[in-house]
Amino acid sequence: MKSVAVFAVLGDSAASGVGDTDSNGVSKGWGYYLASHFQDPLVYVNLSRPGAKSEEVLLDQLPKAMIHQPTITAVIVGGNDALRNGFSPQLLHQNLRAITKALKEMGSEVLLLQLHDPTKIVPMPKTLGIVLSRRINAVNQVTQAVAAEFGSKILRTRELEGIYERKVWHVDRMHPSKYGHQLLARNFRELLSNRWDISPIALEPVAPKPKTESIKWMLRNGTPWFLKRSVDLLPAAIFLIGCEYFRRIFKRNQENNALIFYPEFVNQREAALLEVFEERVS
Repeated sequence: MKSVAVFAVLGDSAASGVGDTDSNGVSKGWGYYLASHFQDPLVYVNLSRPGAKSEEVLLDQLPKAMIHQPTITAVIVGGNDALRNGFSPQLLHQNLRAITKALKEMGSEVLLLQLHDPTKIVPMPKTLGIVLSRRINAVNQVTQAVAAEFGSKILRTRELEGIYERKVWHVDRMHPSKYGHQLLARNFRELLSNRWDISPIALEPVAPKPKTESIKWMLRNGTPWFLKRSVDLLPAAIFLIGCEYFRRIFKRNQENNALIFYPEFVNQREAALLEVFEERVS
């Protein structure tokens, strides 16, 4: 009899399936599609939560996952860290490294995810886009560093063909749509197919939605979210935009301690990185 593998998913809304909710309000997401296509016996455990930051994953989700002794663990985190005031790439690296180290030591295969470039699908002021890109790139650099150190598989989202097509994204343009989640599942399957028997994952056709439905969704869900996050996100965004203008004016006099250096564990050519490892972070 084959042993039963355990597939655990830790992280935030991108891990929990936001953007792929059925008529009963149940979110499935890429983890569900991937797990349902395993041909070997499998237990699927999704412990992720929308809004989770890396500290929550480390202190709350990880201990729960360890109880199940996962064979494969996906850790999708960093987006919420970057969107909060006081973002620290060093703290994110510390947390993600501790999570990955603990999982690897117990024998779990770890899957990580590169964040897409939100400025390519979300309209925003140019300066805010620069600040946001800097933070998201910092998250990706941390994720790459951890993946390289522990030999974890990483899905390079930005390299996927058609990743910025409208059908790939939910109406909020922050989370994958059902089609997008299936696309992620298909590509995660490619990372695991050399060891696991996973059947091909189909991409269901996307039916065009009327603009009125999108407007209703934004009024019902987007507006409350914006008002809630405005307490933290909006003041932080305004502050960071101001810092960006200040940085441009005094760029020549900027001190070296404004630089954030990320650890490199493999040659950059081997890692095939698209981003640099030295980044200024607001």
